[in-house]
Amino acid sequence: MSRCPHKGCNAPEMSCVQGEEIEDCPAWKSKVKSGSEGEVVVVPDGQTAKHLRFPWTGNVMGPADLPYLTGAKRVRLLTMAGASDAGKTSLLAAFYLLIARGYRPEGVAFAGSLTLEGWENIAGSLQWNALNGPTFPAHTSSGGGRSPGMLHMTLRNSISECELLAADAPGEWFTDWAVHRDSPRADGARWLCERTDVFLVMADSKALSGPDRGQARQALLDLMRRVGSERDGRPAALVWTKSDLTVPSSIEAAIREGAARSLKDFQEFRVSMYPEAGSESRNKGQGILELLAWVINVQPSNREELVTDHDGSALLRTFGSFA
Repeated sequence: MSRCPHKGCNAPEMSCVQGEEIEDCPAWKSKVKSGSEGEVVVVPDGQTAKHLRFPWTGNVMGPADLPYLTGAKRVRLLTMAGASDAGKTSLLAAFYLLIARGYRPEGVAFAGSLTLEGWENIAGSLQWNALNGPTFPAHTSSGGGRSPGMLHMTLRNSISECELLAADAPGEWFTDWAVHRDSPRADGARWLCERTDVFLVMADSKALSGPDRGQARQALLDLMRRVGSERDGRPAALVWTKSDLTVPSSIEAAIREGAARSLKDFQEFRVSMYPEAGSESRNKGQGILELLAWVINVQPSNREELVTDHDGSALLRTFGSFA
């Protein structure tokens, strides 16, 4: 609910400055109108109410919503750079489901989220369905309403909190960005690159072992070159998704050589939704918690800078760490 427009009055949070009951105050009554979604909007006389799109719907957040979070706290933005169907959304869903089931990196506790509905939307397909069992999340469309969709969670250890934002972005953005940095179709990838704290470069084991593996290899090499030229000292990891599948040794060697050349210093992880053979941890997959632990504990470059927000305003971002 908005505040009373009368100078010095903090109604409805506090008493009316005129001593009136809030609902009887002429200033309050003349300024209050009902919004289309039930919110109360205070507007000057003769003007039309402007209905704001608030971030606390529980669904994914968009760029316009971020100042509500970054204005008061240090935020770690995670960008998963990879081609379409590389497993980016599935990995985010796995992070959420493991935490929800009590599996989490050692010493880390879940402390809340502004986007629980957004997490549930992508994680629902990974859960057991009585009709057809678990499946994988739908392809992330490049035409989404709050694009890139930002999923938020607060993680806490014994000394600090990590406000983690993960961008669920479509792979087409990164494919265009890798080849043509200034392409209009790569606007979203550029936006994320300018602001992100941690890069995950996704290597799709299925694509790299399939009939079009040569094309997939070249696309991944192009993407690593682009990330390497833009990362500016920020942490980066090469993540082999669907690692239960075997990538030909020549392809794998070429990818590692390209990563060493383009990314220089990087970490390497292998993740899969399927457990390792003989593993007793059937519901944890492979490498997922280890990757999450690295994301929240890795040391980004400590710096403060002004970045331009979507509406042209300057937003001060602090790149901090969780350690």
